[in-house]
Amino acid sequence: MLSRIADSLFWLNRYMERADSIARVIKTNYVLSLDKGVNDSLNWRPVLELFAAINEDKIVLAENNPEEAMKLLILNQNNINSVKAIVTRARENARGVQDHVTKEVWEQVNQLFHAINQPAFSRKLNNYNALEALDIISKNLVMYAGVTETTMPRGLGWSFMNLGRHIERCLLTIEMASREYKLIDYDLENYKDILQWRYLLLSLSGYELYLKNYRSQNHNLNVLHQVIFNPVFTRSLTYSLGRVEKYLNYVISENSYHENTCLLRNFGQLYSLVKYTDYESFDKSSMEKFFSDIKEQILVFSNLLGQNFFSYN
Repeated sequence: MLSRIADSLFWLNRYMERADSIARVIKTNYVLSLDKGVNDSLNWRPVLELFAAINEDKIVLAENNPEEAMKLLILNQNNINSVKAIVTRARENARGVQDHVTKEVWEQVNQLFHAINQPAFSRKLNNYNALEALDIISKNLVMYAGVTETTMPRGLGWSFMNLGRHIERCLLTIEMASREYKLIDYDLENYKDILQWRYLLLSLSGYELYLKNYRSQNHNLNVLHQVIFNPVFTRSLTYSLGRVEKYLNYVISENSYHENTCLLRNFGQLYSLVKYTDYESFDKSSMEKFFSDIKEQILVFSNLLGQNFFSYN
């Protein structure tokens, strides 16, 4: 497979995973903001700081204005992390590799692109139909995941697509979890009610799983286990790294480069850091360092992967 093709498949899925995560966070923030009795202080600043490449002045103007915030996060092309900008880049990658993805995959990416660009879609964000607009994005992204899963052949292209998806998922999970734990100064003894963790768990589609599986009242520690270390939660760091390992091994078995040894060693160090961490003994400094180190190592691994297979300089 040409490195150009592998690169486009990798970034197609990475962009679609990012769009899915951002859309889920936006919808969670919007729905929770409607519950004024519980979430009086909830505004859009955390989401804007995480996903909007804008200056402080614009954040101040939008943080208490749901319509303005959602337009910045969804439709503003000047925000490189807006859903529209990300889906546009995903579509460009998909168009360049139409011979390597199924017709259904291309059509679903194209359908989402046109749905967001409809004039009626922008108008929905101006009034009480905002939730309907958010559902349009969510349903199309779920359909993309399903269509990709059921129609793509399990070859080299599929492996590069999944490497992109799960690397992006690792980074987003770390970003969101680190931000929430920073609010309690990374202090696991600073006990919080489960409602304080609802935002993070809903944003990762893990709230229901949490309620079903965790019985103790130490929510700070339980949530940390679920989003970072739980091997059966599909958005946990441990699960996502396990998927990366699977597809990395397949890609390497199909491409014998002498640089593969360095890449495998780097990933092994990253995965071991997560698998063998004694999270129950975290204190403030060690927990903050863990989040920082993991994020840095994921970025280093992603860059090495690109240099190895996509001819990045």
